Amino acid sequence: MGNLVNYISSLHKSTHRSYLDRMNDQKVECMLEAKKYGEEYWDGSRRFGYGGYKYIKGRWKPVAEILIQKYNLDNNSKILDVGCGKGFLLYEIKLLLPKIEVRGFDSSKYALDNSKEEVKQNLFCHQAQEVYPFQDKEYDLTISINTLHNLKIFDLSKALKEIQRVSKNSYICVESFRNDLELFNLECWALTCQSFFSPDEWIWIYNQFGYQGDYEFIYFE
Repeated sequence: MGNLVNYISSLHKSTHRSYLDRMNDQKVECMLEAKKYGEEYWDGSRRFGYGGYKYIKGRWKPVAEILIQKYNLDNNSKILDVGCGKGFLLYEIKLLLPKIEVRGFDSSKYALDNSKEEVKQNLFCHQAQEVYPFQDKEYDLTISINTLHNLKIFDLSKALKEIQRVSKNSYICVESFRNDLELFNLECWALTCQSFFSPDEWIWIYNQFGYQGDYEFIYFE
């Protein structure tokens, strides 16, 4: 399998979260709304999701830079983002490599309709667990950041196999926990997560379903 990496954890840690407030705020109702992945999830109240997922200039640039460096991407490369949301990371990559071919898909029509105009034509609506409309090893790099934990395990297996199939290199990041406190915080905070696994469980799953790329975990400390 690939390597355990650290590409977005610092970005994740830069956000303050009040775990108990989330749990005490009619959480079940908020989860049901969040799982529609519509306007409320992306740009509504924080209780339903992001609380306004807006483009912030340069926020994703460090991640774009490290992906380009680590995977030797250039203007002739092709990159796919599974669960691309509004395409902010793909846009930052395009700023650094204007001729790189970027593609992304997301299950949220709202996110795609409100994506960056500069990459919108390269994005489409699709489920991560469905067969991808691409050839074997078509992409130099496939990424999936904070998406796959939203799948049930039988769908997770399909997504991992598809990512492995279409990729020369791959990187995925999911939510996880190292101890009971982090599990409690994750259970308080998560609105859409379906797969609650520790790192060793995730690694077992990756091996079980044939995923061979790099991986990262974010924790709710």
